[in-house]
Amino acid sequence: MRAPVTVRVQREDFDLNSEVAKLSAGRADIGAITTFSGLCRDEAGTLAALELEHYPGMAEAEIERICQEAVERFSLQAATAIHRYGKILPGENIVLVVAASRHRQAAFDGANFIMDFLKTSAPFWKKEHLGDGTTGGWVSAKDADDTARDRWSK
Repeated sequence: MRAPVTVRVQREDFDLNSEVAKLSAGRADIGAITTFSGLCRDEAGTLAALELEHYPGMAEAEIERICQEAVERFSLQAATAIHRYGKILPGENIVLVVAASRHRQAAFDGANFIMDFLKTSAPFWKKEHLGDGTTGGWVSAKDADDTARDRWSK
């Protein structure tokens, strides 16, 4: 049986506990669940909001591909990835990754893998809205994100 993968790109917020409950409902084969929830930071008070745009259809397909690769690579029992778009305020959720497996290390590695590739491969763009009312620039990709992704090819 193929492990279930749930992928959503949505404007509305999500609830971590309810997503974990959905993933694990009726599953006695799961021994470990790892979650990662990414939040919008206020960047020391300078950021009023972060606006996320995505390439509809392509974003979901790429996240699905990443999750399926994690399922196969780490023998995950299930995976969920939810990414929000639109204007997100500091303290609000941006992304959720849930990885379920028989054993903890596979769940940790699966969640890390999904997040590392989501940060570098999924077609999302971030624009800053600053606290002084101006619009900042588009957020550039970070070398550290590429380095984190590249460790999985070794």
